[in-house]
Amino acid sequence: MNLSLPLRELGGVGEKIDESFRRVGLRTVKDLIHYLPRTYDDYTQQSAIADLRPGKATVIARVESTETRTVRRGMRITTATLVDDTSKIKAVWFNQPYRATQLKKEERYMFTGTFEFSYNRYQLTNPAVEQAKVLEQQAGEKIVPVYRSIKGIKPQLMKKLIASLRPTITMLGETLPAKVIESQGLMSNSQSLMALHFPSSQQEIAVAKERVGFEELFQLLLASQLNKQANTRLAGWKIPFDVTAAKNFVDGLPFALTDAQRRAAWQVIQDFESEIPMNRLLQGDVGSGKTVVAGFAARQAAQAGYQSALMAPTEILASQHAETLRVLLAPFGVDVGLLTGSVKGKARTALLARIESGEVDVVIGTHALIQNKVVYHKLGFVVIDEQHRFGVAQRQALLEKSARMPHLLAMTATPIPRSLALTVYGELDVSVLDELPAGRKPIETKIWAPTNTEKLYAQVDSEIGKGRQAYIICSLIDEDPENDVKSVEAEHKKLKSTIFHHRRVGLLHGKLAPAEKEAVMQLFADGELDILVSTTVVEVGVNVPNATVMIIENADRFGLSQLHQLRGRVGRSSHQSYCFLVMSDSAKPSARLREIEKSQDGFYLAEVDLQLRGPGEIYGRSQHGALNLQVASLGDTKLIARVQIAVREFLASGDDLVQYKQLAAQVEKNQRLTTLN
Repeated sequence: MNLSLPLRELGGVGEKIDESFRRVGLRTVKDLIHYLPRTYDDYTQQSAIADLRPGKATVIARVESTETRTVRRGMRITTATLVDDTSKIKAVWFNQPYRATQLKKEERYMFTGTFEFSYNRYQLTNPAVEQAKVLEQQAGEKIVPVYRSIKGIKPQLMKKLIASLRPTITMLGETLPAKVIESQGLMSNSQSLMALHFPSSQQEIAVAKERVGFEELFQLLLASQLNKQANTRLAGWKIPFDVTAAKNFVDGLPFALTDAQRRAAWQVIQDFESEIPMNRLLQGDVGSGKTVVAGFAARQAAQAGYQSALMAPTEILASQHAETLRVLLAPFGVDVGLLTGSVKGKARTALLARIESGEVDVVIGTHALIQNKVVYHKLGFVVIDEQHRFGVAQRQALLEKSARMPHLLAMTATPIPRSLALTVYGELDVSVLDELPAGRKPIETKIWAPTNTEKLYAQVDSEIGKGRQAYIICSLIDEDPENDVKSVEAEHKKLKSTIFHHRRVGLLHGKLAPAEKEAVMQLFADGELDILVSTTVVEVGVNVPNATVMIIENADRFGLSQLHQLRGRVGRSSHQSYCFLVMSDSAKPSARLREIEKSQDGFYLAEVDLQLRGPGEIYGRSQHGALNLQVASLGDTKLIARVQIAVREFLASGDDLVQYKQLAAQVEKNQRLTTLN
């Protein structure tokens, strides 16, 4: 079968089914073959009910009775009593009311789920269900693949379509160089996909996953190394190091640089002196002083007659950078200009003329920096703040404003685990700011039960009474009766009219128009609001040293990296700051939440988050999605080390990538995704 055949040509795929597939990016037979199972229900290890032990469990049992009831905020719980020859047990499903009609009384089924002690009894929680007689008829299918659910497509149809492609999968050609497969002892391409879709044992699945994961990382690391090689062939600007200017800048600072800032600044200076354009990632926790390092570099560029441009994702963040850099650079006669959408009319025309003539040494702004009318005099240094919030095309457009490739410093406040930096950012040199400036106090972080919020709000009110400000973070915008997550609008309305009726309470969320968002953030930054009730849009872009309290509602629904980013909005001054993680219910806090309660190390938390959630939050959702890592774990440092060696050997062999069409296509795609210039 032709791999590029549209799915609508397959039997059983009509217009609606095809549309459902297309919504998740599945268009061809090839796409469907590479849509791998999310997990597997293993029916090879059965237990009698009387012999069950806590953990993953499988039982074959009759259904004695079922019941569905609705509890708080629309949560529906379905309970079934299961019986075999040895004992009885309860099985419980949350928000799966169809189970009550699916399970026929006295019919035998195979149940696979977690056997655990909950609500004062042992139960089987959210088990998968297969009819026992069907499994007995299909004796070979004791390990059943479970695919990620797609709205509008039943699991049975997915299994049927995959089964129809079995002959095609067995005939698939190889996608990796033969030398790589041989040296690494890998399964063939077709064998691995057969084993993942039609497994016979857990061991076979593990070997197949190793092959697929290896290939995903090989594609990514090869793209990264080719980008690095290409960068060395670009012509850049050689910016000489001026020792006197550097010393004067450091001596003029109202604070002492941390050792980490000194190291990063020296690394940038060394890159400047090469004609190969700098391609450096500066990563540091919130408040670690990245802007000062960028300012130091911009001072050196200006001294040598080059302009610098700093692009930030929001107007308020661009304004804050401009304010900081004016204070740092004005004493040395370095002119700083701010170009955003708010600069209009004559002021904009005048600023554009000054940028083109070279009067402005450092231009700070938003996407406005890449508009056609912006012409730079001699752009030698580009800084992109929170670079994962910009697309490849936007970064490229700014770099193309120069006659030669300017030096690039990408900054991020989301600490990136070393394993992720080795892959996604493999073509970059990385500088790390792992120290906070002197005088910063650790933020007191505490997990809080939702039943005890009165005491919590009293503490917030006490802080406001001292002249401080507070954030209250919710994760939804509108009240949803099917969901018990607090809505930001409902929470704002409640707090403003009751507990904090005597305080100035603002509202911020992503559905506000950009100008409204900027206005609310500015009011809070100016001290015109006591409390800001917000969604996660404050994660990046608000620097309010006077804010000392953060409450995060339903904190157990957030990832660690995001919680750490949010917490970083407070603790930005010498005042003691607090972060309260309010649980969704009174259940025992997870080990994940305990980690953020005890650690303020963003790099450590990022490693933990990578293990738990994958790279999406860290790398940026849209770009990570396009990376399409279904099997590989970017936390698997042993496999990454193996792949790095294989990539180096492949490049050294002189083997032509072009002869491996599928590999070459994916590598080219990854090159576009991960490259910064």
